[in-house]
Amino acid sequence: MGTALAQPRAEPVASGLAHPWAVAFIDGGRYLVTERGGRMRVVEADGKVGPAIAGVPRVEVGGQGGLLDLVLDSAFASNRTVYFCFSEPGDGGNSTALAKARLAADRSRLEDVKVIFSQQPKVSSRMHFGCRIVEARDGTLFLVLGDRYSRMQDAQRLDSHIGKVVRLTKDGAAAAGNPFAGRSGALPEIWSYGHRNAQGAVLAPDGKLWLHEHGPQGGDEINLPEPGRNYGWPVITYGENYGGGKIGEGITARQGMEQPLHHWVPSIAPSGMAFLGSDRYGAAWRGNLFLGSLKFSYLARLEVADGKVLREHRMLEGVGRVRDVRQGPDGLLYLLTDSPDGKLLRVTP
Repeated sequence: MGTALAQPRAEPVASGLAHPWAVAFIDGGRYLVTERGGRMRVVEADGKVGPAIAGVPRVEVGGQGGLLDLVLDSAFASNRTVYFCFSEPGDGGNSTALAKARLAADRSRLEDVKVIFSQQPKVSSRMHFGCRIVEARDGTLFLVLGDRYSRMQDAQRLDSHIGKVVRLTKDGAAAAGNPFAGRSGALPEIWSYGHRNAQGAVLAPDGKLWLHEHGPQGGDEINLPEPGRNYGWPVITYGENYGGGKIGEGITARQGMEQPLHHWVPSIAPSGMAFLGSDRYGAAWRGNLFLGSLKFSYLARLEVADGKVLREHRMLEGVGRVRDVRQGPDGLLYLLTDSPDGKLLRVTP
């Protein structure tokens, strides 16, 4: 094992971002950033923040809702396709929607914008949209969908997208091989269920999907969603109601429901998630999992092996409410901090 540097630093790349939510790395060393208020903007390599990009569809902004996650297609260099998710208004309220578009060559607008999937049903709520996107190695898309807070019981229902991970084609259809395809009363897009509000999702080096989700008061979790599995919310949880008091029967386990890989009590409000695939911080950190804490304003480094979390370390304490964590093309980690004056930060050895 190599020696890891003990004190990395967070260097500002850009500031003046309004509640930034997700960052992607585009051509020429530039960054594409979403802001929860409904803007998508390009940050130049020198840190200059550009104007709002045209073409973003109508977003319902309020509470936790707005313009949220963003990822590039694996063939972005040739097709310039981006996927993004947002809170979509409609009959009955709002829900998480997934869109695809082409970023114009001059980066001024989105072209050929299509909403390819909308969570059903729509709910009158400003909370728990979930909204992280991951492209799997087979080219399908995972999208994590929150329980909308007021509809947490629906996370156990298979006729609803609430509290689910769905697996889709790049046109938004249910992907072939999904576990509930052809089952009466079940939606074919569902991959796994019993989730609360996932704020981070990523492929592990072995290609498996990992996600973390907010618990209530306590009980934030890391899960590895497997097809057809039930992750228990709100029947089992390591948390309790806000202000105290058990949720449901107040149990942490039940037959037929999966245990989290890792959980936090008290909650840290995790957000963003990345496996480090480089040796930029020393060989010992390669393969570690990094995630942000909104509640405590630090970056967490988790040592993992054989599908287990071995140790957890706090880094960059006081850096700000970390909303997103990504590895850049240079092998370094990048963070977005969520505030009216949000920042894009580069973590340097």
